[in-house]
Amino acid sequence: MIAFRREPFTAEEVRRALHPLVWEWFSRQFPDFSPPQQFAIPLIHEGKNCLISAPTGSGKTLAAFLAIISELVALAEKGSLENRIYALYISPLKALGNDIERNLNEPLRELAALAGRDLGIRVEVRTGDTPPERRRRMVLKAPHILITTPESFAIALSAKEFSKAFRKIRWVIVDEVHSLAESKRGVHLSLSLERLSELVEPVRIGLSATIHPLEEVAKFLVGRRFGRELADVAGDGADPYRDCVIVDARFAKGLDLEVKCPVEDFIDCSAGELYNNLYELLAELVEEHQTTLIFTNTRSRTERVVYQLKERRPKLVELIGAHHGSLSRELRLGLEERLKRGGLKAVVSSTSLELGIDIGYIDLVILLGSPKSVTRALQRVGRSGHKLHDRVKGRAIVTDQDDLLECAVMLKGAVENRLDRLHIPKNCLDVLAQQIFGILLDGPTYVEDLWELVTRSYNFEDLERADFERVLEYLAGEYVSLEDRRVYAKIWFDKASRRLGKRGRLARVIYMTNVGTIPDESYVTVKHGERRIGQIEESFLEYLRKGDIFVLGGETYQFRYSRGMTAQVEPAAGKSPTVPSWFSEMLPLSFDLALEIQEFRYMMSRMFEDGRSPEELKEFIRSYLHLDRRGVESVYNYLAKQHRYAVIPHRYKILVERYREGEKSLAIFHALFGRRVNEALARAIAWVIARREDRDVEIMVTDHGFALGYEGEVKVIEAFALLLERDLRETLEDALYDTEILKRRFRHCATRALMILKNYMGDRKSVGRQQMKALILQNAVEELDDERDFPVLKEAYREVLEDAMDIAGAAQILQEIREGKIRLEGRLSPTPSPFALGIILHGRSDLIKAEDRQEFLQRFYQQLVNDQ
Repeated sequence: MIAFRREPFTAEEVRRALHPLVWEWFSRQFPDFSPPQQFAIPLIHEGKNCLISAPTGSGKTLAAFLAIISELVALAEKGSLENRIYALYISPLKALGNDIERNLNEPLRELAALAGRDLGIRVEVRTGDTPPERRRRMVLKAPHILITTPESFAIALSAKEFSKAFRKIRWVIVDEVHSLAESKRGVHLSLSLERLSELVEPVRIGLSATIHPLEEVAKFLVGRRFGRELADVAGDGADPYRDCVIVDARFAKGLDLEVKCPVEDFIDCSAGELYNNLYELLAELVEEHQTTLIFTNTRSRTERVVYQLKERRPKLVELIGAHHGSLSRELRLGLEERLKRGGLKAVVSSTSLELGIDIGYIDLVILLGSPKSVTRALQRVGRSGHKLHDRVKGRAIVTDQDDLLECAVMLKGAVENRLDRLHIPKNCLDVLAQQIFGILLDGPTYVEDLWELVTRSYNFEDLERADFERVLEYLAGEYVSLEDRRVYAKIWFDKASRRLGKRGRLARVIYMTNVGTIPDESYVTVKHGERRIGQIEESFLEYLRKGDIFVLGGETYQFRYSRGMTAQVEPAAGKSPTVPSWFSEMLPLSFDLALEIQEFRYMMSRMFEDGRSPEELKEFIRSYLHLDRRGVESVYNYLAKQHRYAVIPHRYKILVERYREGEKSLAIFHALFGRRVNEALARAIAWVIARREDRDVEIMVTDHGFALGYEGEVKVIEAFALLLERDLRETLEDALYDTEILKRRFRHCATRALMILKNYMGDRKSVGRQQMKALILQNAVEELDDERDFPVLKEAYREVLEDAMDIAGAAQILQEIREGKIRLEGRLSPTPSPFALGIILHGRSDLIKAEDRQEFLQRFYQQLVNDQ
């Protein structure tokens, strides 16, 4: 049963749960228990599964370990510590694991000093970076607390000798569980935990930052009961999940959040004024605080901010640093170490410092641009106020009107504790195939026993039996035509006895050298014929469609096709880009936050239509969004201009704005539902138009809507009506056929499902060779009679539609249109409306410099005045 703990334990109850030596150490270090500690320590002491959700710096990690260390100290005093693993700590980051090792060894040394002798409690880290000789030592002398990652845990479970150390394990801690739950790494981990449960049923402890919904994360953490346990409680109305107590201390800290506008008016100012004020504001905030962490959303912007801060404050040059994934590991670790020592004034990061590695004391977090979700905003600003009773201090600095409104609604949601819903992938058949192969390394089993193990995982609780059977058939080599492509059977499957087991002497080696879910990625070479133009990221290529135009090296090119790791293009001088070069780095706006912005637009639209005065409207904006004078004026002016020129699209109205741009027509759908939903809607409607009109359709997708470009005239609203009559999943599967995103995701799924072996007999396949192999295999699969039911291809479609896109959100919008809750309104415009500008400029941002962008906006707004 999943349940919340509503009342904290008393300080005396917490103290009694601790060994006297541990209590003495704690009382010397801390004045009192933090909220997560007061709730969780007795629960863990009592052996209860629990999910602890609390901000960074609130003591949740110590809450998990104090009860465990108390038990180990008690055993050490009795001389009863055995040579085995008692506690397993799993982290998504190697760096976080190294932090935990340091943070555990220090109190263990202090406890030994208090005890007057060595307690003999061993802590070790086992990851891909651990030297072989150290791993061998762990087999002989097991650590009492093992720190690892999901991938290394899966390998350790399959290691013949080391896996024996897991048989009496008592506790498993999963840190940053929210980060794992929303990816396939979490899916993989959930099955590894069920494999562990076949040996022993440990106490599961999840540690999470601010996340929603906690009940779903708890179900992910603990999974379902064993079948026999379910039978015992079937008549009691009990839910099927293992017991788990949720400790909700997410909002224990006070919030000091504000949105800052660097200028009075985003339109009536020059680019020089806008960006000079922006960087001066940043520099002033950095000077006013001890240590400032600045989050941008792209690596390129991170570098620009660091450069500007150093230029404007030369005395701080040595005290300002950048942190992002493109920097070497040595540079990142060096910067993290300086942060911990308090040796930096400011650090600018893209997304790499969001998770909870120890970076010392931060007294201000700046969000430069929207982090696109309330949850992510709280996770970022939560890096400040690391001391227990500090307030979390965050400032969002915005550079345009859309960003202002987005951040204002986002921070309102943060203050009011309205969080975005987490997306947890379900029924991932590629991960299932890999894990089944790993499970069978332990020995043959029956299909029903395997089915029960798999469906205990929350990620597979509603797995279709037919899909499960097809995965077994694929692994058993029953798709015989694939043998011609060197895809051989990895298991044997006796359908008469319903038993199955591993096949081949190299099975264990194949699994251990190919385990994991993170795909290899590389750069794609861009060519025009044989002439090399440059390189693009593979994640950027995923979203290119034939005919898309992008900028590389200051020139525009039109995408034609790709082969392996080469993309063929042709020059497109004078044509407007449809995809900005930084598209793949963008964070998608969450569906929940998008709907909140839409609701605010709806309220404002009603008030404009009711003829409310400017003063009344501004007062409502100020009270509803808690903005300062600059912010209120900017929001009001933006909405007022849209209302005067057209209509304000909102939660219950999608404006479809059509206008001509030279030879081309554009239809702009004001669908503020976030990029993942809009990508699904745009691809589906473009496919319907292309089939109906037999013409190419360009797509430009943003968080705030999407644009379709085409030659001539198209009745786009009629085409949208046709989409409402079709099954959305079938339409999108048809639209995805032969697209780059499906080809790339098929490769990722094929490597996870061991259809393509990245490592075999000492040979490491490059990404290019993997992709060429994937194209050959995809063609072979598409020749099968039931091609879309083949597990790897079916999973590639699922991953694109449910993880990369949001088909559920798109389906919800279409259903609301069918029911009349949302209506479409068409408008033929001589020039695009104010809201349309952001969508149009999105694609052209690579070509339009900041100075030109401001001039363009000013000319455009003057044209609006002339047209009215």
